[in-house]
Amino acid sequence: MVVLLIGWRYANTPFQKPQNKICLHLHMKQRVGLFGFGKTGKAVANVILQNNQFSLEWVLRQSNLLENRSVPEFLGVDSDEPGKIYSLATTNLNDLLDQMPVDFIIDFSSTSGIYTYGKIANERNIKIISAISHYSEKEIGYLNELSKTSVVFWSPNITLGVNYLLFASRYLKKIAPWVDIEIIEEHFKEKQGLSGTAIKIADALDLNKEKINSIRAGGIVGKHEVIFGFPFQTVRLIHESISREAFGNGALFVAQNLGAKKAGLYNFEDVLLPYFAS
Repeated sequence: MVVLLIGWRYANTPFQKPQNKICLHLHMKQRVGLFGFGKTGKAVANVILQNNQFSLEWVLRQSNLLENRSVPEFLGVDSDEPGKIYSLATTNLNDLLDQMPVDFIIDFSSTSGIYTYGKIANERNIKIISAISHYSEKEIGYLNELSKTSVVFWSPNITLGVNYLLFASRYLKKIAPWVDIEIIEEHFKEKQGLSGTAIKIADALDLNKEKINSIRAGGIVGKHEVIFGFPFQTVRLIHESISREAFGNGALFVAQNLGAKKAGLYNFEDVLLPYFAS
């Protein structure tokens, strides 16, 4: 469906549209609101802008340094999508959604972000895709509560490749449950704590965290390796993120596969299992 809107005029509002201009909005695209605009958030925004199935309506972030900037202009991407940057310090989310509704909220912000948009997304039937690495039991409980009436997805690593690695690791251990297993995770020097993805791999393979070996060096985006030690041989499964755009590809893959889902809390296994089953 195509809707033609003529002569937008919103006086005295931070979401003011161009006056006396014809604005053409294509509702065929799935509309996305992005939380977070750090290094990963910028890479994800870049991927969304270049995908013709999705439209980046807005970005909401804590800082007001880039407030009111255009994401396509900031990233140097040729796009006519709205993609304007707003700050939580000066923006009311309900007002923003009244003017610029979305179908998905994709979250690459922080553990507290879910409390900013969770209830509002729930009330407006907006699907939630969270890619936060670490949630406490409190946040996980809140996700479960929201999922009773909303579609909620959470994965500590939302790249397709690392989730393929997770599947392959499970199957290999099922074949040889007695095999020795070690996990190595490598990340940029500033990353704090154990990798959430490495913890997820360890949990999936019923391993203690002591089996996770961490390396912090330079600007490594992210690398996970699972070593299977067989007698007289080893098998190594490795996933390496070459650039942070991989997180954007994963997030949009999830969005494409959540369309027909009913309310519930989903993870990558729920999204991938139908492909493996077929």
